[in-house]
Amino acid sequence: MGYILLIIGVIGWHIGMYGMFKKAGIAPWKALVPFYNTWCIVEVTKTKKYWFWLQLIPIAGQFITIWLTIIFVMHFKKVSVPDHAATVLIPFLYFPYLGFSSDVKWHGHDTLRHYHKPVSREWIDAAVFAVVAATLIRSFIFEAYVIPTGSMEKTLLVNDFLFVNKMSYGARIPQTPLSFPFVHNFMPFSKTSPSYIKEVQIPYKRLPAISSIRRNDVVVFNFPAGDTIINDEEHGSLVPYYDVLRNEFNGNREALKDRYPVLVHPMDKTDNYIKRCVGVPGDLLEVKSGILYINGQPGFQSPTSQTEYLVQTDGSPINSEFLLSELGIDVDNTKDQIRFTSGQSDIFVINMTPAEAAKVKALSTVKSVALYSDNMVGQTFPNNEALYPWTVDNFGPLRIPKKGDKVELTPANIDIYRRLITTYEHNQLDEVNGKYILNGKEVTSYTVQLNYYWMMGDNRHRSQDSRYWGFVPETHIVGKASMIWFSYENGPRWKRIFSSIK
Repeated sequence: MGYILLIIGVIGWHIGMYGMFKKAGIAPWKALVPFYNTWCIVEVTKTKKYWFWLQLIPIAGQFITIWLTIIFVMHFKKVSVPDHAATVLIPFLYFPYLGFSSDVKWHGHDTLRHYHKPVSREWIDAAVFAVVAATLIRSFIFEAYVIPTGSMEKTLLVNDFLFVNKMSYGARIPQTPLSFPFVHNFMPFSKTSPSYIKEVQIPYKRLPAISSIRRNDVVVFNFPAGDTIINDEEHGSLVPYYDVLRNEFNGNREALKDRYPVLVHPMDKTDNYIKRCVGVPGDLLEVKSGILYINGQPGFQSPTSQTEYLVQTDGSPINSEFLLSELGIDVDNTKDQIRFTSGQSDIFVINMTPAEAAKVKALSTVKSVALYSDNMVGQTFPNNEALYPWTVDNFGPLRIPKKGDKVELTPANIDIYRRLITTYEHNQLDEVNGKYILNGKEVTSYTVQLNYYWMMGDNRHRSQDSRYWGFVPETHIVGKASMIWFSYENGPRWKRIFSSIK
């Protein structure tokens, strides 16, 4: 349903622009060319050219594009607040009306000079409306998101620019409403100064959803373990606070706070992560020898997903030209995509897709290709090595909690449910003489109040995901990653622009 609405919106927008360009004396085909159409708008409205380039700035560029569109509509002498509202909220209906109605004429730049309001006032009104409208769109309809890391490669690449559909799962009412516009949790040009005032908080609430979260959707969510961070550039969400607290300070929060600056984020202001939802509420999840199983069956593996393989050769090195042309690996700048195993010059560990692994296996110098298994214990959820000696490649089985589940509380499972009960569902849980005290009352079980999900990156050995920090509650879901609208690396990646996310 979300895709259908998006397609209708895009088609309606372009049909309307086609007619509007024709009325404005611009070759109408130019309305169908992404970015070039905005350049034409800037030229015909005599707007400063730098505004075209400023719209390419992530996040802030959203409001600039909306503002430019409003300015274009104003040159049809449509200058009222309802005209501006229609431009922003229903352009797929309003633009065809402007483009093809005989009652609407192109008046051009000079005509605005004779309107009863000064042109400067109209531009200010348009800018203010664009900011408000862009904020509403960003909060409730869609948001631009930039891929910052390689955790989803090669499904998503660093510097892919995405549209995140917030209507798919139901947009959240902002929990932290007082914040600097068009930024997430830190002020512009700062990585440590909060962009919000957290004293005003609104309870969690979602608008009606178009669809539920489906297994294997690519989802943007607030990082659950990012509610508390070490607030410096070396840590943040990259090195989670709870890992440092557990591994370096043995749980002593005061000692950690004495050494590092600590910041507590509201839930909706933790860093945004993007992963694939591999498990939905009620699923039984397990990873065996690097292979994901859901409810006893092999889970979905994206053909563009990456994982590490052990590649044994006859002693010959793998041709560097082959690595670059077929795998995209530059041996002079591998970024850990390829390495030797310890003490063995004929066995490599290469991070690649299944299709790339097949190409490597076909080389005459290669004797075998097999999945690599990381056997390091003690790094994974629920961080109890004695009871759960799991690894990232041998994990579970673990049932994903579902709203209404009644779970018995025992010493064997309390580490799985403690954060769910206390942090995500806001209860006070104490352990006294082997008994569990919930909000002041002794209990032996707990009924789960929310639905939970399991998120994993497609780049399985380069992803900080649920295997490390556990469940993602429904409260943290931001939206569905729908489309790549721009992508670059040393220039635009043309094949990725306006491609859907699978």
